[in-house]
Amino acid sequence: MTDLRVWTAAEVERGDQPALSSVLRWSQDYLVSPHADLGRTGPVCPYTQPSLRKNLFHLALPTTDDLAGAVAALRSWHTRLSADLDDADRELLTLLLVLPDMDHTDSTELDLLQRKAKDEFVADGLMIGQFHPTCPEPGLWNPDFRPLRSPVPLLAVRQMLVFDLLFLIDDLDHADSYLRRFAPAIPARVRDQLITRLVNRSYSEAMSA
Repeated sequence: MTDLRVWTAAEVERGDQPALSSVLRWSQDYLVSPHADLGRTGPVCPYTQPSLRKNLFHLALPTTDDLAGAVAALRSWHTRLSADLDDADRELLTLLLVLPDMDHTDSTELDLLQRKAKDEFVADGLMIGQFHPTCPEPGLWNPDFRPLRSPVPLLAVRQMLVFDLLFLIDDLDHADSYLRRFAPAIPARVRDQLITRLVNRSYSEAMSA
């Protein structure tokens, strides 16, 4: 785990790391707040405020130029930090790998880094998402909204949750990993979302055929 140095949010507030401080302020402001363009009620990320409140929100910087190694170290850090947590707190454990030296005007490198890592993370029951100043990914509830835009390029890691289905359904291997973990206990509203997504996809494919 020597490819990373990790701080809690409280340590970042007391320290002198401009990139980490910028990301923490963004997390404490943007992620925990509602947004008019989000397309649903509630904060942009419903897990950030509880994670911050319980001191389970961590920020990291790579210590080498080996970004692939730093990303792999995230999995080891998550295992280490979650070892003594109960199930509820483990769901709130969040790690942000902040990458201030990455291009701030083009997300291509970050997107590739995330895609290469995602299969192994999802197979391990973890979600890994990319945030970038120019991230083009649309919102789930409003395709014109860009919820993953951050002041600094970063990757965010947390435990996979039952409500993550819509983030995984477009990849069969990812959906299979999700279903192996949650199929017996998928809430009714998540099942309804799954059915709606599959019906809409089938309709779109039929219309384009």
